[in-house]
Formats: sequence, structure tokens, C-alpha cells
Amino acid sequence: MTGASKNTIVKLLSDIGSACSEYQDQTLRNLPCKRLQLDEIWSFVYAKAKNIQAAKAAPEIAGDLWTWTALDADSKLIASWFVGDRSGQSASMFVNDLAGRLANRVQITTDGHKAYLQAIEGAFGSEIDYATLEKLYTSPPKDCPNTRYSPGVCCGTRTKKITGNPDSAHISTSYAERANLSMRMGMRRFTRLTNAFSKKIENHVHAISIYFMHYNFARIHQTLRVTPAMQAGVSDHVWTLDELVSQLD
Repeated sequence: MTGASKNTIVKLLSDIGSACSEYQDQTLRNLPCKRLQLDEIWSFVYAKAKNIQAAKAAPEIAGDLWTWTALDADSKLIASWFVGDRSGQSASMFVNDLAGRLANRVQITTDGHKAYLQAIEGAFGSEIDYATLEKLYTSPPKDCPNTRYSPGVCCGTRTKKITGNPDSAHISTSYAERANLSMRMGMRRFTRLTNAFSKKIENHVHAISIYFMHYNFARIHQTLRVTPAMQAGVSDHVWTLDELVSQLD
């Protein structure tokens, strides 16, 4: 498509990915967020975990991966993200990074994943308004081939206040889940049932860094009519792609 070699394109991916990650790490600090929604989205590198043993020449880090994201419900800014497994250790690293980026006390909503409980307590202590929202599903019919890849039907939710005094009207993960859909639509590596998955974790992380750089700074949010970074007061204009690429300098 470009007339350039594959290695040149991959090197550009690596260089810009690293630059975007470093810029956002430095810029997304002292954020005035009030309500955050945390979630994690599944993907994999090289092969799914169940197929690793049969895979040939699998790299050291291969199998299922989770991208943890923290979305500001007001500005829609992705304030922090982390790529790892779904363990308590990954949850702690993710939440500790998030806590260091906030300027004030916030309300946080997560799903029912138990790893969040200890991670949020360790990072925030009692200086947090924290609640969980767990969705309840019915199982799809097992004897119908049309529902093989269909999720269960959501039949209700269960909310629970964990710490502080979270506002019941804002106990939600809807924005974070919609952001997950945008990730699957915007990054081919996240599309299900495809051969476009990442082959190396390094390139997977670089692609995510570029995506969030574009999402936060260069893409006008359809509802806000400005970029999430502008809404959060982190940027004062809509970035162009030339400006994004100039981070290489």
C-alpha cells in the first residue's frame, strides 16, 4: 500500500508508539476528574491461551492479554491504561498509576472483578468513593448454532457501595464499555475471529498507545464536540495527524 518495506513500517509503529506513550505519561497528570469508570478488555498475542501448547515458536509472552482502562465519565478522557493479565498484581499496578494522575477525590465504578477491591484499597485507602456494578446474564440456548458466539442476555444489575459515599446516580460502567467497543472497532488487533491479531506484545502495546493518543487528542468526540483532552483541560486545540507524528522529534 505504501511502497515501503514491512520492517520500515514496523519501526515507525515502534517509534511513534513509544513517543505517544511517553507524551501521555508526562501530560496526563494532575487531572481534575470527578467520576471514573474502570474496565478491562480481552485480546491475545500470537495465540489464545488454550492454543499456546500447540503453537509453533510462540514468544515468551503469548496468550491472553487484558487492557485495563480508566475513563473519565465527564470528559471521556482515557486517563490511564495498562496491558497485562487479569491478576491482582496487574490490577494494583494499573490502579496505583491511576491514583498518581488525579488531583482530587473521585468516585470510581468497576465491574465485579474481585482484583479491583484490594487494588483500590491499596492505592486510595479511604480517600475514595467506590462502588461496583455487576451485570447479571442469562445463558444463551446451547442447542442453537446461531448463538455460538452470542453473549448471554443481560437480565439485570447488582450495585454495591464499597468505600465512601458514592452517588447512586453515577454508579455505572456504560461509558467504559462503549469505549471498549470503540477499541474493537478502531484497532484491527482487537477484532474477534480474525487473523489480524498481534504477533508480538511490544507492537500490541505500541498500537494501543497510538490509538489512545489519537482518541484523547485528535478525535472530536461526537457528544462533546471537542476532544476528550480539551474537555479535561489538558489540551487547548484539536491535534492534527502531523502534530501527532511530530512527537517523534
